[in-house]
Amino acid sequence: MIRGLFETHINVSDYKISAEFYEQVLDLIPLHEDPARRSKFYWVGRPGEAMFGIREHYPSPLVQRQHFAFRVGLEDLEKARTRLEDRGLETTNFFGEKDAPLSVFPFMPAVSVYFDDPDGHSVELLAMLGDAPRPELAILPWPEWKRICGRE
Repeated sequence: MIRGLFETHINVSDYKISAEFYEQVLDLIPLHEDPARRSKFYWVGRPGEAMFGIREHYPSPLVQRQHFAFRVGLEDLEKARTRLEDRGLETTNFFGEKDAPLSVFPFMPAVSVYFDDPDGHSVELLAMLGDAPRPELAILPWPEWKRICGRE
C-alpha cells in the first residue's frame, strides 16, 4: 500500500550549480554525492522521510522544465518568500503574478509560492491549511481565502 512519495529526481545542466542552489537557498540536507555520475542526493524533511536527487544531463543533455513542490509549514511560507526574494529570486503566485497575493487551492486547501531553480524548473513551496476543503471554489488570493474562512 502506497504511503507517500519518497523520492524524485530531476535532470540539471550543471549539478554543482544546482547543488549550491538547493543547499544554500532551500537548505536541503545533503545525503550523498556521486561525482562520477555527476549527481547529488538530499533528504527532504527528516532523514529517511523523503529524498530528492539532481543529476547532470541524465537521461539526456536536454533539460526540460519540470514542476515539483516541497511541503512547508504555514508559519514558514511568508518567511520563505521573503528569504527567496532577499536572495534575488523572483517569486510568484500560481498565476505567475509577482506582486500579488499568494494563491490558495481550495480543493485541498493549500497556499503556495512559486519560483524557478537555475535550470528553470518550477519549484513550489506549499503549506496545507487546516480549513475544510472548498472544491466548489476556484483558485483564489490568500487574503480572500482568509476572509471566507473567518481568519481575519
